[in-house]
Amino acid sequence: MPSSTPTSPRRSRYIRGAAGAAAALLLTSACGGAQDEPEAAEAASVIDDERCATNEAAGTITYLTGFQYQSSVSILEPIAAQALGYFDALCLDVEIQPGDGNTIGNAQTVAAGTSQFTSLGNEAEILQANNAGSDVIGVATYGHVPIATLLTGPDIEDLTDLEGTTLGHKGMLPAPVEAMLNAAGVDMSQIEQVEVGYDPSVLPRGQVQSLTAFRSNEPFQLEAMGEDYTAWMPEDYQVVGSFGVMATSPDFAEANPTVVEDFLRAMSRAFDYCVENGRECVEYAAELGGAEYDVDHNLRVWEAESQLAIASTSENTPVGYIDLALTEAEGRTLVEYEQLEKLPDLELLFEPKYLVSVHTLGTVTWPGGTEIEDMAEEQAQQ
Repeated sequence: MPSSTPTSPRRSRYIRGAAGAAAALLLTSACGGAQDEPEAAEAASVIDDERCATNEAAGTITYLTGFQYQSSVSILEPIAAQALGYFDALCLDVEIQPGDGNTIGNAQTVAAGTSQFTSLGNEAEILQANNAGSDVIGVATYGHVPIATLLTGPDIEDLTDLEGTTLGHKGMLPAPVEAMLNAAGVDMSQIEQVEVGYDPSVLPRGQVQSLTAFRSNEPFQLEAMGEDYTAWMPEDYQVVGSFGVMATSPDFAEANPTVVEDFLRAMSRAFDYCVENGRECVEYAAELGGAEYDVDHNLRVWEAESQLAIASTSENTPVGYIDLALTEAEGRTLVEYEQLEKLPDLELLFEPKYLVSVHTLGTVTWPGGTEIEDMAEEQAQQ
């Protein structure tokens, strides 16, 4: 069934209980070395000398965003974690670089060691990247429904109405969209597929009659243009998918387990903070994005994706958890539609232990309480 506009997901089931003793408990002693910045000074309350030295020894950690400084889930959190001093508090020297949207290319940089972390669009891209020779693993998956959608004009009442029309995509028909069309009984041979750019106005202008999109992006752009549309959601046709995947290389993770854990720890802390303080976090991204950065649009992106991530997270599991059963189903969709020859050993390509180790009962373990957030609020008021 279609949705005429994006709707708010069901209420969060994310467990925010009190944190207990985590599997990777951080002791409360000095991080070592005098710190001038107040954010970095808070490290004394959240990390011990040995772990701090281990993290510092890893050197500069480069995080390559999925696409510029867009406020998407898995992109905004590292930006906010940097601005709020969370990385400093965990003795991580993180450099953030903007990606150009070529997520498979980003995976190549991680496999080559040019960057240590990057955001990918979905778990399928982990499989596709490895299939293309880039050795990367997924260490967190924030959304457990497809981020891809298909937009049509309001005159389309059934997906089979698209037979005999033109569909626009961004280089490849997303597997969840193709699976949805097939589940709806559409004869794909009767649809002409063309590659279009990132301007969604091609749909209301009639250049295409359907358009693949990110459900948290192009629909909002069309609304801002005052255009009507219908959004068709793959999960309404029992199609699985994911979004907001954090990737690293298996060699880097094996050599630097505390870095991977604490990078995800800071991200998780930032996720919680940004859910409550979305505009503030988006403005951190705007500082990096420059004068043309659209804060209002990016705030809608963040709110839509973060709430979707929360709503698609199972009870008693942290946001970012990896569910290999869902991963397998997503991978089988790739195989079915010949975007992947065969399903690989998923346990070699996804490692949930790092995210699990920094949570207790679904809540990130951050000894020392909320001092950093309180300090950030004080600074904002100054």
